[in-house]
Amino acid sequence: MNALDNASIKDENCKEFAFFALPEAKSSKTGVSVRYAPCAEREWYVLRIKYGQVQTVADAIIEDGTYVYLAKVWKDVKNKETGKKQRKLLPFMNLLFVYMTEQEAEKYIKDSDVSKYATYYYNHFVTDENGYNPPLVVSSRDMEPFVKTTSLLDEHVMEVDLRTCNFLSDDLVRVTGGPFEGITGRVARIARQKRVVIHIQGLQTGLTTAYIPSCFLEKVEAD
Repeated sequence: MNALDNASIKDENCKEFAFFALPEAKSSKTGVSVRYAPCAEREWYVLRIKYGQVQTVADAIIEDGTYVYLAKVWKDVKNKETGKKQRKLLPFMNLLFVYMTEQEAEKYIKDSDVSKYATYYYNHFVTDENGYNPPLVVSSRDMEPFVKTTSLLDEHVMEVDLRTCNFLSDDLVRVTGGPFEGITGRVARIARQKRVVIHIQGLQTGLTTAYIPSCFLEKVEAD
């Protein structure tokens, strides 16, 4: 698995370990190995990356010793020469999730070698005191099911427009068995199958698991 799939950093000032495991990864460019640990000063920033430049950006950030996570999903892509569709593993929305401080985020976006390739993904569901959309940051709680689902690299995992999802209820459920065990989300009928939809707050696009039998679903009580 290369740096784009999972990469992480351990900050020696952050003593607690993550409540979900992320595999260690290496930059394909430098071979540098990094680990992840939660830290109060850092958040998961979402960066929109110029098409075809995700590897370049990921390697550059990892080389600095910063944790990045790139989610990938299988998609059918039409071959321009043959007209036939091919299955390819591609980045989710061409986004890169970077665990860093606000100062580090500003550096990468405004004053670094990757600035020409990366921009903030803005949260269009929120406005700040000046009426602007702030950069999207993702909670660890939202990242947990998202990371678990994409790390499987299951060919049945799909991107889905949340606005068109046929949700069966508003209840939050947890998968209790199978490869998606432990993942939480809402149940929807997609491609004529019952699947669990994982949603990151601030995005209109979500992810679905593969088919989940009802016997592997339990309702999660509200906090």
